[in-house]
Amino acid sequence: MTLRLDRRGFVTGAAALSAGLWPALPARAASAMGFDEARLLLSRTALGATPAEIHAVETQDYAAAVDRLLGNVRPQAATPAPAWITLGPAEVRRQQQTAEAARKPGVDGKPLQSTRPVQEQGRELRNWWVEEMLATDQPLVERMVMFWHNHFTSSMLKVRYAPALFRQNALFRREALGNFATLLRDVARDPAMLIYLDGMRSVARQPNENFARELLELFTLGEGRYSEADIKAAARAFTGWSVNRETGQFIERAGQHDDGEKTFLGQTGRFGGDEIITILLKHPRTAETIVEKMWREFVSLRPDPAEVKGLAASFRQSGYQIKPLVRALLMSQAFRDPANRGGLIKSPVELIIGTVHVLGLPVPEKTQLVRMMQGLGQVPFDPPNVKGWPGGESWITTYTLLLRQQFLRRIVEATAVASTEGGMAMKPGPNRPFDAAQGRRADRRQQIPGDDSTMQMMEPRPVEGRSLRNAGGEARLGASLGGVDSATLLRTLLPRAPIDPVDASASAGAVVAAAMLDPAYQLK
Repeated sequence: MTLRLDRRGFVTGAAALSAGLWPALPARAASAMGFDEARLLLSRTALGATPAEIHAVETQDYAAAVDRLLGNVRPQAATPAPAWITLGPAEVRRQQQTAEAARKPGVDGKPLQSTRPVQEQGRELRNWWVEEMLATDQPLVERMVMFWHNHFTSSMLKVRYAPALFRQNALFRREALGNFATLLRDVARDPAMLIYLDGMRSVARQPNENFARELLELFTLGEGRYSEADIKAAARAFTGWSVNRETGQFIERAGQHDDGEKTFLGQTGRFGGDEIITILLKHPRTAETIVEKMWREFVSLRPDPAEVKGLAASFRQSGYQIKPLVRALLMSQAFRDPANRGGLIKSPVELIIGTVHVLGLPVPEKTQLVRMMQGLGQVPFDPPNVKGWPGGESWITTYTLLLRQQFLRRIVEATAVASTEGGMAMKPGPNRPFDAAQGRRADRRQQIPGDDSTMQMMEPRPVEGRSLRNAGGEARLGASLGGVDSATLLRTLLPRAPIDPVDASASAGAVVAAAMLDPAYQLK
């Protein structure tokens, strides 16, 4: 089937493949989930999966595999934090002012470019998270951190204080699979959020409505389920919540808080911020908002209203425990329905990090990976606006699909898939539940980065009016794909049968190149 390269054609063509799924593999023991279901589980909960990782899961009982994925979650990142995370905003400002003052004019009279602390810390912060995504032994946590980062957005462009964004990332990591009620209360006090939505300047005589509006519209109830009067009341309740300009920590200024009576969602009292959040958590729509977003993240782009209501009721009854909700989604019939395989679109972060992992690529300089993400429309710590990245079908347009394919073609053409032999193999442990631990992500810290010329070839550049699917005839295979038969390679790289025919009798490198350049590779 030939696929039209636009968003409607891409999504419609993918959905049409539901009638042409992979032929069934030989029957296994009743308790074993099999290769395709194991691939589905890992593709939705990890950042790419190698044949070895899929083989390690396919022999397991499905429910047991889900429980192992959700068990022994580590709430801290493994990658060492940048050295500047203890700096207060006053010190960062002084460093920035010193750097600006030191800029000297060049021969043309214009100031020479110099390293400025805020910009450099932002670059290091993005690189740090990319490193963690590459090296992590618990990719589901990284997916959930990105989920919460996109739900409770803050950006380096507005905040301009990297330590606060690092601590916000640590908060999302701590509650990634923890408790939403706790997360919501902590986000309301989070310095990065208070700066991003101007809460730190909200005082009784002049309440700022930005945080209150987004709290209702984006974080909890959703648009149309509150009034402007509710926004104003909530804004008054959060006055006095601010950030210490020297330390960067949350501070509550009682003298700047509006302690008067307020009416919010039909209830009246001398409410503060905590009382507003309590009222929102009791509202059924708050749980439904989170369930709908998680459904789109894990299951399909079209949430089932009846399923959402049932899951939301359980979510509220559990006290907003996130892990049981994720488990319920992964165990749902809709998640396991073969018709939903290939029904979600990889984000730029998933596409880039997943490709690097699955193909066993050496880790290049992280800044180059961030530039690739920027070219494809998603940069960690820099969402486009307070609504975050819309995701779903918005990832695919005629333009972005060509950019995505060009990114993949450049990887193939550069033959950047290098052997991972000599890397330090990781052993299974309590936070590494699957036995296919060998060759996992942390090995990449030991690998030699690709050279600059390779990375320049891999950077996406705008292209118009040319097909990329037949470019790059063969990819060199590293240890993660080496020695794997063509049929398994296709099943690993594609969530369903390829959209364009692939010659399974060709060399393994040619099969990998064809699969990567097939539009179905964009799906999960």
